[in-house]
Amino acid sequence: MKDFLWELYVLFSYPKNILLLVSRIILAYGFSLPALLKVNDMKGTVVWFESISIPFPTLFAYMVSGLESVGIILLILGLFTRYISILLGLVMVGAIIFVHIPNGFSASNGGFEIPLYYFIFLMIFATHGAGKYSLDRVFSKGDKYE
Repeated sequence: MKDFLWELYVLFSYPKNILLLVSRIILAYGFSLPALLKVNDMKGTVVWFESISIPFPTLFAYMVSGLESVGIILLILGLFTRYISILLGLVMVGAIIFVHIPNGFSASNGGFEIPLYYFIFLMIFATHGAGKYSLDRVFSKGDKYE
């Protein structure tokens, strides 16, 4: 019975790991345009952060831009996935609070729907790791990241 359950576990782990890989790539792609826009116009990003009452707008503009840019690479590679997911999750909480909440839920009105989905995916990565197809897995010992 134990062997059967192990085989069943292995069988069902393949789709899980493929889904984690595809989800990481899609999420990284979703971060790419906003990160690129911030990095390409840092002065505008600082002014925008100031206009939406983010404290220390210069500091946070550089921190958010840097986190998003590095986060894209780390998510694709599946490297330090749990850590970067928590940090990007905090960025999403900030985006929801400072930018999207006044517009309600619906994405069509600029609401917090999409940042909430990003946050949920990031928390899945923070709690479940990057999966088998990741550099986290390559550098780990054991099945810590499965």
